[in-house]
Amino acid sequence: MTAIEMQLIERLKSLPPDRVAEVLDFVEFLAAREERAAAAQRLGEGLARLDALSCPPLDEDDIEAEIQALRQEKRTGQGA
Repeated sequence: MTAIEMQLIERLKSLPPDRVAEVLDFVEFLAAREERAAAAQRLGEGLARLDALSCPPLDEDDIEAEIQALRQEKRTGQGA
């Protein structure tokens, strides 16, 4: 256990229960913020990889054709 962790535990022991609950809420907020930041970074990396493929954008007709093809595969059992 690090010195900071030991300091935190000692400080937490001296707080009333309602303040400990506030600390827990804050720690959970920080963890969620880190998770969102990591997800945003992964999304940015994924978008950069997609952009690097230089594929032409799909229009509505292309999308509809893809959907219909996948549905047909699923109906005939080829998509399994």
